[in-house]
Amino acid sequence: MHIFIDAGLSSVNANEITMLEVGLGTALNCALTAQWALANEATVNYHALELHPLTSEELGLLNYSNSLDEKTAVLWNQICKAPWDEKVQINKNFSLLKQKTDFTQWQPTHKYNLVYFDAFAPDDQPEMWTDEQFSKIYSSIESQGVLVTYSVKGSVKRTLTSVGFTIERLAGPPGKKHMLRATKP
Repeated sequence: MHIFIDAGLSSVNANEITMLEVGLGTALNCALTAQWALANEATVNYHALELHPLTSEELGLLNYSNSLDEKTAVLWNQICKAPWDEKVQINKNFSLLKQKTDFTQWQPTHKYNLVYFDAFAPDDQPEMWTDEQFSKIYSSIESQGVLVTYSVKGSVKRTLTSVGFTIERLAGPPGKKHMLRATKP
């Protein structure tokens, strides 16, 4: 909530938001975004990339159906069951395209207002955090578009700045001192 919704989604000033998530993972960010779209009467077109989707069994072990509020749990289930590589309308405010693809090979075909960069840490997946990858994102973001990530590593800040982003180091969520928000001027 703190990194992706509060510092990212809530900072975008648009009635219709086209966004990219790099690293769909458990689909929690996606479900929280769908719930936010409904609550705020905003239209969100959500594009998620994931090379290694979790299986139905793995998703079931998360117990999100019981730990999320009822409305968000319903959205999460719909998102998890949505087909891959096909745009679907989850509700009146939220459409979803999930792609099973390698982000390092992926080439953008849309312009985005917002990017959730939720890849594993730079030390774990250094190929995801390069000039080339952030340049690709920068070119696909609209002017005043935003990228949010939990990583505040010096190399990440330098890379985001070198490709053209203006970065802000913001207070992190509980247990994490800081996070980054990068804006395309």
